[in-house]
Amino acid sequence: MARVSDAGRVLRARTDRRARTFGHAWRSSLQVRVITTTLAIGALAVAAVGLYVGERMRDGLFDGRVEQLLEESARSTAQAQGTFDNSTAQTGIEAQRLLSDVATAQAAGGTGDREVFLLRAPGQTSAISFVQAASDASLFDMVSDPLRLATAEGGQHWQSVEWQVQDGAEPAVMIGQDVTVPVVGTYQLFFLYSLQAEQDRLDFLQRTLALAALALVVLLVSMTWLVTRQAVRPVRRAAQVAERLADGHLDERMEQRGEDEMATLARSFNEMATSLQDQIGRMEELSTLQRRFVSDVSHELRTPLTTIRMAGEVIHASRDDFPPGVKRSAELLFTQLDRFEDLLADLLEISRFDAGAAVLDAESRDVSDVVVAAAEHTFTLAARRGSWLRVEVPEARCVADIDPRRVERILRNLLVNAVEHAEGSTVDVLVGADRNAVAVTVRDRGVGMTADEAAHVFDRFWRADPARARTTGGTGLGLAISLEDAHLHGGWLEAWGRPGRGACFRLTLPRRAGIHLVDSPLPIVPPDDELPDPVITPTQRPRTDPAALPELPDDVPEPQEVR
Repeated sequence: MARVSDAGRVLRARTDRRARTFGHAWRSSLQVRVITTTLAIGALAVAAVGLYVGERMRDGLFDGRVEQLLEESARSTAQAQGTFDNSTAQTGIEAQRLLSDVATAQAAGGTGDREVFLLRAPGQTSAISFVQAASDASLFDMVSDPLRLATAEGGQHWQSVEWQVQDGAEPAVMIGQDVTVPVVGTYQLFFLYSLQAEQDRLDFLQRTLALAALALVVLLVSMTWLVTRQAVRPVRRAAQVAERLADGHLDERMEQRGEDEMATLARSFNEMATSLQDQIGRMEELSTLQRRFVSDVSHELRTPLTTIRMAGEVIHASRDDFPPGVKRSAELLFTQLDRFEDLLADLLEISRFDAGAAVLDAESRDVSDVVVAAAEHTFTLAARRGSWLRVEVPEARCVADIDPRRVERILRNLLVNAVEHAEGSTVDVLVGADRNAVAVTVRDRGVGMTADEAAHVFDRFWRADPARARTTGGTGLGLAISLEDAHLHGGWLEAWGRPGRGACFRLTLPRRAGIHLVDSPLPIVPPDDELPDPVITPTQRPRTDPAALPELPDDVPEPQEVR
């Protein structure tokens, strides 16, 4: 039983493997689908036509032969009746001899081999003992009672029968009609004809028809394969050329041959590829010029910015000697100089990413330590904004090969962004890990964002509400740089939000270089998304008094975002 079971499993495995192979070929190849569909439809059509033609041939051969045999048996019956009418038999012995002679004579006549039976008609009575005759007495049982009863009603009747011979069974037909025999009364004359010759002819015609159908299906599939190959081959070539173009081989072109529709397709495709190559070349040149311009401007601005910084520090140091308005202006100047320097630093970093010059200085570090360090730098800002910063790290170490400076910069940007939009709510930071990746989620319960806003939140200088000021001094490039830092590690940086219910950012980094991420240890959709927002009591709020923060005079404008 075990061997049988193992053989069954092997057979099922092979069948499943072949089914999967065919399924893959069906999904990935238009030619396979067309040929398979044509084969199925052609086979069904040929089978239907073959069945119809076969039945028509069978019926035609059978009906024609039966009609011929009916006419022949009618002539033979008339001939036998004439013999009986001309007979001078007076006794039962003479009648028996007459019946045997007629049966023998009729069996030798006709267009083919046949057997003859002379049986007393049902219901006949006579003083002479019952006699019967046949060319082969062993075949009396082939005359069925229903046929004898039908023949007794008068006229000619026939029935299809199966003739058992030495080589097997043959189709045959039994035909009967009443005759009047001297001395003994009414008898029934039956003729048994073999239809094996017609069956052999029908088998030959059906074999010929099957071979013709098979040849037709093969021809149909071959024509379909040839036509689809001529049609699909240029499409496959176009797909290969398109893949090569997508890989950066802009000089790749399709081969043009002839003047038909495929040649027109190749010519149009090549013209499109040439146009795309020219446009991409112009865009690359423009992008190179833009990156160089940003880098040059950023470097050139450092010198005057240094001078302005020195002058601003002198003014800021002497602000106590100025009137209140001028003193506040000096403080604003000093603050905006910090933002200006941050903007220049971000522009330089972006230009390095665009130029492909960013380098990852990776080392084995516990990501939880980096998260705690980034959170400590954000506690003061969270206190000023009235938010509670809650960090949860696992007990086990979350070690990964990372660049600590870049990861901390990502986390600072996420935390600052969360605090800015939390509107005084709690900001949760959660760290998780599995065998392949380490993840950090930053969740706030502030204004939130829509799915469309989440798709653009990492764009440079993008804001969901352009009228919203950057009160924490952001440059508009923090999240864009964070996304580039995550990609430099081979990781993900994703955003989720819901208007009025907050947002969640998830950073996922591989533990080792070369690991391809397929999943994250932490969900990006918070588990408590369907729950009401938590109630923050006064004891949970930071102890920093917002009233202690400096206020702007009425005559000093709010700082504007640097674009």
